[in-house]
Amino acid sequence: MNTPIDIKKKNVGSVDIFEFHGELDETNADKTFTAIYNTIGDFAGKKIIFNLTGLKYLNSKSIGYIADIFSNIEDGNGVMYITNMTEEVRDTLELVGITSIITITDTEEQALAAIGA
Repeated sequence: MNTPIDIKKKNVGSVDIFEFHGELDETNADKTFTAIYNTIGDFAGKKIIFNLTGLKYLNSKSIGYIADIFSNIEDGNGVMYITNMTEEVRDTLELVGITSIITITDTEEQALAAIGA
């Protein structure tokens, strides 16, 4: 059985915002991130925000996908921010060092302002 995960996508100007609700684990990570990759398409010049406001848990595979998406966006001269993390998710991402390579903001609004949207 798949663990429930819901990703809502919206656009603010040229910024794609993915809002996560639920848990990312072995049962849903591949399918979820394949859909995100397909939605992003060409990484060149992309401006992406991952709003993790409703994300309760993520596994190591999900962290790998996030790092890979960031790497592709950076290679394409785009920008990526992570916002609205729960304390548990923040602790996990800090532990593996993601927060030292991807810019983190407390709110979606702060990320949009930093991007200039």
